[in-house]
Amino acid sequence: MMEAAGTGQPLPRAFLRVGGATLARHQLGIALAFECQRVICIAREVSPELIALQHVAEGAGVRLHVITAARALAGLVTANDELIVFTEGLLAAPQEVLALLENGHCVLVQPIESGLAAGFERIDLNHAAAGLLRVPGRLIDGLADLPPDCDVPSALTRIALQSGIAMLAVPAAAREGARWKLVHDEAEAHAVETAWIRLHMGEGQIPTPGIQLARLGVLALGPSLLHAGSGWRLVALGAVAVMLLALGAGWLGYTAGALLLCAVAWTIRRAAGLLERIEHDSLHLRKSTVSSDKVLGVLLDIELIAIVFLSAPPALWASPLTRVFPPLILLCFARLLPRVLLRGWIVWLEDRALLAVLLALAAALGVLMPAVQVLAALLGLAALALTAGRSQLTRV
Repeated sequence: MMEAAGTGQPLPRAFLRVGGATLARHQLGIALAFECQRVICIAREVSPELIALQHVAEGAGVRLHVITAARALAGLVTANDELIVFTEGLLAAPQEVLALLENGHCVLVQPIESGLAAGFERIDLNHAAAGLLRVPGRLIDGLADLPPDCDVPSALTRIALQSGIAMLAVPAAAREGARWKLVHDEAEAHAVETAWIRLHMGEGQIPTPGIQLARLGVLALGPSLLHAGSGWRLVALGAVAVMLLALGAGWLGYTAGALLLCAVAWTIRRAAGLLERIEHDSLHLRKSTVSSDKVLGVLLDIELIAIVFLSAPPALWASPLTRVFPPLILLCFARLLPRVLLRGWIVWLEDRALLAVLLALAAALGVLMPAVQVLAALLGLAALALTAGRSQLTRV
């Protein structure tokens, strides 16, 4: 934490923010994921950002030390220790780092062309540093012969290579986009932020309308929410507020409007889940035993059942059970089929925003309950057709 984040900037570039967290906090997340027992920060002074980082480390049960010169490492590191050394300003995907460092002692490198262009240090004719190394603690003794203000990651890289530590090339796929980036100033931090958020949102799902709207919302508003510190919790509260509005509208008889509000609530709830995933995956936060995303999903399904139940005139039905049965079966099928049918398109059944819009259209046409019955019957037939011949029962 020594280099300034651009000309005239008071803070080191380690405290530039990407996705609402400093680069140092992202590096701490990797250290926590690797189950490091101590963290040593080399900084010119103890700043509020460094104190905040210390609180996070101590909250995770890790001791954090602050030193101002390389020679102070000798009193903190023994020959039996192992060191994971980060270059200042490095932003790397935790899953890529862990996969590489699990190979043992190594100096991570990359081709000279891409490395120099990205701002990394040259090692030899063909290789540039990649900003990370895992080395034995005994190499700290080599710093005693260097000036006290030497660049520790650079010096340890040279000492490690001279001691016979092997170089390990970072694969090109692991360096794509925001997976491996050396951030020098605020402009670069802003430039990489959207790609970083997209990376931790994950890919691979079919972009159904509701899922796509949620992802677009996170890309547009996610950086502001993360920087403000509110993150996914504020978005989840927004989903709850819209759900309450939907329930009130359904109680007053505005069924189509209530179902449209449910579609909005599901989209907001999905965005909150994506933001929660970004924070947990990139910062290695502790996950609660019960995900708020799953809880809100269950509550929203119950609300859809309740709104359809309230829309049916009681006089036309023999009992409350007959009014609640069709939407209950529909939502049960919508929850069950994605768990038992491992097909790509099955994700469409998880898009409650799409389902709520279809039901709102049926309500506007005055055929909500028949539409619910038809959809439930179609899902039941689809389940029978798609699971035919896959019975696991043993006949005797």
